[in-house]
Amino acid sequence: MQNTHKMIKQGVVVSDKNDKTIVVSVQRQFIHPLYKKTVRRHKKFMAHDEHNEAHEGDIVQIIEHRPMSARKRWALYKIVERSK
Repeated sequence: MQNTHKMIKQGVVVSDKNDKTIVVSVQRQFIHPLYKKTVRRHKKFMAHDEHNEAHEGDIVQIIEHRPMSARKRWALYKIVERSK
């Protein structure tokens, strides 16, 4: 699978209750342009998990994918770290 032009994001699984779907919280960090303070923002993405492999607390990577539903436009790429 060639994915040179697709975006990959890393985050924490916050929900795996839906069948074949995980909700991943991706955090980004940047310096505020005026106040020069480090600011953290997070956004939740719904991602397709075909085999229900990822569970809550896992650190995963998701990749851009064609729309699979109204809110699912990402797919599970790989599990980086399992939760304890």
